[in-house]
Amino acid sequence: MELKLPTLEDIRRAYPQGEEAVLTLFLQVMEAVSALAAQAQTQADIIRALEARLGKDSRTSSQPPSSDGYGKTPVEGKQTESLRKSGQKPNGGQAGHVGHTLEQTADPDHIELHTPEVCQQCQSSLVGVEVTAEEERQVFDLPPMRIEVTAHRVQHKVCPCCGGLNRGQFPAEVKAPVQYGNGVRALAGFFTCGHHLPVKRTQEILQDLLGHRVSEAVLLDSVKTLAEAVQPAEEIVKERLAGGDLLHVDETGLRVAGKLHWLHVASTDRLTHYSLHAKRGVEAMDEAGILPKFRGRLLHDHWKSYFRYQDCLHALCNSHHLRELLAVEKLWGQPWAGAMSRLLCEIKQATEEAKQEGKSALPEDCRTRFRQRYDELLAVGYAANPPPPPTPHAGGPPKKGRPRQSARPVICWIG
Repeated sequence: MELKLPTLEDIRRAYPQGEEAVLTLFLQVMEAVSALAAQAQTQADIIRALEARLGKDSRTSSQPPSSDGYGKTPVEGKQTESLRKSGQKPNGGQAGHVGHTLEQTADPDHIELHTPEVCQQCQSSLVGVEVTAEEERQVFDLPPMRIEVTAHRVQHKVCPCCGGLNRGQFPAEVKAPVQYGNGVRALAGFFTCGHHLPVKRTQEILQDLLGHRVSEAVLLDSVKTLAEAVQPAEEIVKERLAGGDLLHVDETGLRVAGKLHWLHVASTDRLTHYSLHAKRGVEAMDEAGILPKFRGRLLHDHWKSYFRYQDCLHALCNSHHLRELLAVEKLWGQPWAGAMSRLLCEIKQATEEAKQEGKSALPEDCRTRFRQRYDELLAVGYAANPPPPPTPHAGGPPKKGRPRQSARPVICWIG
């Protein structure tokens, strides 16, 4: 944007022409100064937005920790900032945690006797001497792992009465001349599905443990068999999730054959369902088959696709709120965001204390005070982050489409 300010010669020329010329010149100067101020503010907003984008990480936004990069690791003895404050929980096992201690069993699989054969004092033989006492120590260990080969042989017999040829039947699971049994296939599925190990690493582990390099085709077929076996249980989990009162949902990206896919998760405190899809939005959520049937309260991170489901109530994740508020406070220098973070944590603590006292909800006067403080802080946030003015149009109807987004943080809450 090129602005032309009056020169000194323009000012000198305006004075002999009277007050009207001077006033016109003054208005031109003010208009130019206003335009320069608006341009400077726009550039400042852009710079602040770029600084905020560079300063965002998993602590101040919803992006995953894997996106932080090496530059976000602690350096020079400085620790990364955490939303969890020190002293909230003691170190070690928490209250109610059930410990597990290795104890001796009354029915060991093997017993090894270590009998003294010679007296340690006089070297006399102790063979045949009566045992007066025993001490026992037990070792819990794995036997050597090795594959055992079972040969299934079908025998043929000729009936002596009619001369008919009869042959035995192989077990249903024995389908090939040489194959791996269910034990190996179950172990392969346990590594790949239970512990999310890549196929090649599973091959290496099985070769190290069993001395056999199981082929990739066998591993993939084991995963397929496992998926078919758990499908009835998966349908039950989906039905229980869809019929619950509270459901937590989220999605995260991962690579499948080098392409970006999305892992969608729906969970309660007892059940969790994962579904993989090439899309992130409603199409993938519909195919998972849980959210279209859900009628309870849906807790999520404000991803717009979740709001497409109108037959349920929506709640927003306060962990994401705290990250975004930290970004507004640290990167945009707005103190109200820190006050809002402290208020949300205070509300959470008060709610937990009320539950411990057997109350189903906070007292109404307490809720009123929290609402008042909440609304006051929101008013400060709205004032610090006004929506951008509409873009003027030189004649004709306004342009269609979404308005240009402000570079400043947008405050959006659901009470």
